[in-house]
Amino acid sequence: MQADHSYLDAYRDTRVLVTGGAGAIGSNLCRSLTELGANVIVLDDLSSSSLREVCHPPNCAFIQGSILDHAVLNKAFSLRPRIVFHLAALFANQNSIDHPDRDLLVNGLGTLKVLQAAQVIQVDRFVYASTSCSVYGAATPMPIKEDFVSLELTTPYQITKLLGELYCNFFKNFYQLKISKVRFFNSYGPGEIPGRYRNVIPNFIYRALHRQPLTITGSGEETRDWTYVGDIVDGLLRVGVMEDAVGEVFNLASGKETRVIDLATWVNEITENPAGIIHVGRRNWDIHHRRWASIEKAKRMLNYEPMTDLYSGLLKTVRWFKENWTPILSSVRF
Repeated sequence: MQADHSYLDAYRDTRVLVTGGAGAIGSNLCRSLTELGANVIVLDDLSSSSLREVCHPPNCAFIQGSILDHAVLNKAFSLRPRIVFHLAALFANQNSIDHPDRDLLVNGLGTLKVLQAAQVIQVDRFVYASTSCSVYGAATPMPIKEDFVSLELTTPYQITKLLGELYCNFFKNFYQLKISKVRFFNSYGPGEIPGRYRNVIPNFIYRALHRQPLTITGSGEETRDWTYVGDIVDGLLRVGVMEDAVGEVFNLASGKETRVIDLATWVNEITENPAGIIHVGRRNWDIHHRRWASIEKAKRMLNYEPMTDLYSGLLKTVRWFKENWTPILSSVRF
């Protein structure tokens, strides 16, 4: 049976605001939205992204600035978006440990300010991008379901992303704002550059293409649920317009766990990197030995079905790296 994608028609001629729209997930989302005929507003301060990742069609407008800046938010919301995808954040656990004040401002106060602006104009849908590490503690039963929440968190990033979820609950319950929340599991794919606070896959690929050994922090037996960015975007598009998503929270993941050692081996294989693998001690905040998401709720309510397995996604991501090698090199900060 052919999949029903009629819900995507709802985006045509609809004004959509994407905060963090120049980032790895945001840029891919904005690209899909413009292809669907939406009128996209990208709001990003480019602190961890590049202008080259911003969509440039006639139906895409870019506003550079921070979600903490009242004037910038007024400019974005004066365009009267009907759907808001709030992806802007100070990203990464280690970044939040190094800069906890900035983390609280951006992920806490910034999210509050975006919610307030959305409430004033009563948007049709507000989608908040949370993360799997923000609410699921180390003792979470596997596979991880949406109804299990832990307060035993180990980084400021986890704390402030959970804070964002709690603010969303308040605006949903008090103001009846139509809010949906999504929790990403280890997103990867084209559009994400390597760097000090970046995810493991772009850093692995970067080092492999430089013929350097891949560094695993731990034994390599640790597992994660890596999710291709195209599948993340598919889930976001569903949550953005489907009525069943209002007031709900969904895991957006692959629904499969893979050992870190297998990931590293595949990256070396695909890139023909002879340098191998080295092991170092785990970071003291990284206490999650396993990550494996249940996506049954998203399947049942949204017909969400990940289409890209990890090996195929790695092939696509390595290809993107090679095609964009020069600009990637100019953007890398370790």
